[in-house]
Amino acid sequence: MHSVAEALERLKGLAESPTVATLAAAFDAAGFELSLVGGPVRDAFLDRSTNDLDFTTDATPDEILAVVKPIAEAHWDIGREFGTIGAKIQGHTVEITTYRADEYDGASRKPEVAFGTSLVDDLERRDFTVNALALRLPRLELVDPSGGVEDLIARVLRTPSRPEVSFGDDPLRMMRAARFASQLGFEVEPDTLAAMSALAPEIDRISAERVRDELSKLLLTGSPRRGIRLLVESGIAARVLPEVPALELEIDEHHHHKDVYEHSLTVVDQAIDYEVSRGRLDSPDLVVRLAALLHDIGKPATRRLEPGGAVSFHHHDMVGAKLARRRLRALRFDNDTIKAVSRLIELHLRFFGYTDGAWTDSAVRRYVRDAGDQLERLHILTRADVTTRNRRKADRLGFAYDDLEERIARLAEEEELAAVRPELDGQEIMAALGVRPGPVVGEAYKFLLDVRLDEGPIGPDAARERLLAWWAAREAASPGA
Repeated sequence: MHSVAEALERLKGLAESPTVATLAAAFDAAGFELSLVGGPVRDAFLDRSTNDLDFTTDATPDEILAVVKPIAEAHWDIGREFGTIGAKIQGHTVEITTYRADEYDGASRKPEVAFGTSLVDDLERRDFTVNALALRLPRLELVDPSGGVEDLIARVLRTPSRPEVSFGDDPLRMMRAARFASQLGFEVEPDTLAAMSALAPEIDRISAERVRDELSKLLLTGSPRRGIRLLVESGIAARVLPEVPALELEIDEHHHHKDVYEHSLTVVDQAIDYEVSRGRLDSPDLVVRLAALLHDIGKPATRRLEPGGAVSFHHHDMVGAKLARRRLRALRFDNDTIKAVSRLIELHLRFFGYTDGAWTDSAVRRYVRDAGDQLERLHILTRADVTTRNRRKADRLGFAYDDLEERIARLAEEEELAAVRPELDGQEIMAALGVRPGPVVGEAYKFLLDVRLDEGPIGPDAARERLLAWWAAREAASPGA
């Protein structure tokens, strides 16, 4: 955390950069106000890198365009209805937004967009005091009407207006509180936290797409655990992602099992550690984190209390995959994400049979085939799923998975495992059997793929012989088919 003087010095350096200086001079010459606002100002105090440059002004969108056109390499008005104009200036992307004075009716999902004329009023309608900071340009005056600097020092999240009013205006701000708590490592101020719990049902006013985007931003932070807890404890998760609070299973005095909710949070933490340390995925990876959070959501529906105090969760992998697909569809996630997350949940228990006895090469090939392009993510999820405090058991599982990855690498080198296919393609299958395109070609393809997975490469001639024998047996079993 920088001191005020250090932060102002850093902001001065940012203001003197070619992009900001050019923009500030252009607005000043045109007679308009311009301020750097929000994240860049906040991050100057927190010693965080600044990637996005956000500005606010009393100029209307048409007036903004008139100012930036002569100095921009490119400009766009995709956010024009909300008062935002984007531009590329001196090689950097910037967004300039007209002061806002939105009006909310307390029922609709979106505010009535209204433009304002006051910087202070614009700041006071923002989500949290730490984001309601501005630097007037070009004179470098810090504007902080709500005590945001003090809250930065105290590392707390508080709304500029009463939280009931702020969250009533836009309930998504409650989820943003959870995200910023994780992203910045801040605590939510008690009155603000109480309002989140009291107003949790208001989140139902928000579209699934906006909820999805905010949830994704939370999961993509460096440490989502704090934010997930806030959503669960406030009751918001029960409305947007109810499968997660449902993991807090009651444990009676006769039947004991690990805390599935706490286990899932630990799996998220460990998955992020593996995602980063292995370095084979673009990080942060939303699919890995969704799968880690949701991998055990099938347990509440499958829990059975067995005699002797045991607890079972048979088929929770398959049930969980189905529940994940349903929830992610409801949140309007894209099909690729839904498919990948549900497949990982479906497969996340597969490895644990490996420690019961050595897998054959056929079993290893099938593991790779079934994982497909999700293999690296499955490696991460499976390793992260080991949360036992028994060091000996954890080491045994870790060594076993090391062995599995080594075998996969060896078979991949020997057999081009990632591209395992039957040794006859569709055209060759039709030629060998004398058939036309149709379902039988798919059946034959699957038969040859099973042979390939079970036995490894056997060569095209042997594959053709096996195919013909299969076809003869099939014809004999189904005369006239």
